[in-house]
Amino acid sequence: MEQLVRARGHEHVRAEHASTWELTSDDWLTPAGDCILGVETDTVPADFDDAFVAACQDSDAVIEATLHVDGHEQVIEGSGHPDLTFADDRSLVARTSDYIDDRTVMLDADAAAADVDRALIDALADGADLECVLRVA
Repeated sequence: MEQLVRARGHEHVRAEHASTWELTSDDWLTPAGDCILGVETDTVPADFDDAFVAACQDSDAVIEATLHVDGHEQVIEGSGHPDLTFADDRSLVARTSDYIDDRTVMLDADAAAADVDRALIDALADGADLECVLRVA
């Protein structure tokens, strides 16, 4: 089961955060947003398909995010959890920790913003488009 989220890069994408990465529907980004990979998402967690959300809420769910940017690709894997709400209407966050809020779409991720391939980040900083395919198994 998949959920597609499209976003675009921004000149302030730095991707230096050590425990999260984020996509936001905001159309702006300040240099302080060091976890944000993309802005102007076309889909937020509150829009996700109900069946996808239910699958992610299984305690055994494995969630995979594949980031596609300008010929570069990175796969990040994490876990689902029964307490994930997918209720946020502004942004989605993948976390290397087990912290949950309405923005959280993945726990125990095997990569944070700081771990993302630098060529992919450079393309985002140049304003490239980003496609994030979330899969749950």
